[in-house]
Amino acid sequence: MGIGGGIFLIVLGAILSFAVRDSWDVVDLTMIGYICMAAGAIALIIALVMNRQRTNTSHTVVERREGPPPVEPPR
Repeated sequence: MGIGGGIFLIVLGAILSFAVRDSWDVVDLTMIGYICMAAGAIALIIALVMNRQRTNTSHTVVERREGPPPVEPPR
């Protein structure tokens, strides 16, 4: 989902929890907002952990040389 998706879910959840005062009989928008904020926080933490692991990788180049390099005759 990434960092942007996590931030989007947090903002959407905050809007649903604190700004929307509409109510339906079958849906509690405040609870859906809290669930979206929790999912966004989890997605944000996972994205940051995965990004941190990606930057910790290192690459090693191994060169194997056998004998002296070839010598070209002069022209």
